[in-house]
Amino acid sequence: MIFKPTILKFTPNKELRWLGRLFIPGLFDGEHIFELISNNDGTTTLIQREKFHGILVPLLKNSLYDTKAGFDLMNKKIKEICEINL
Repeated sequence: MIFKPTILKFTPNKELRWLGRLFIPGLFDGEHIFELISNNDGTTTLIQREKFHGILVPLLKNSLYDTKAGFDLMNKKIKEICEINL
């Protein structure tokens, strides 16, 4: 599936937030958020989340668990890439 998200917020080294939609607004919208939080010890915590809105969300609720698995894999890869570049 190909999405053309709209960037809602970009703060370098802090936050990236975008909105993806399925076909038309209000049908099935997903706001994806990446937050970077300094731990003040040379490490950073990545928080990744998605907020789903729209009339199809209740119907597609069970398929969203697959989305979480994809996010978990993405987080592992991001961690791997960051640690290689230390």
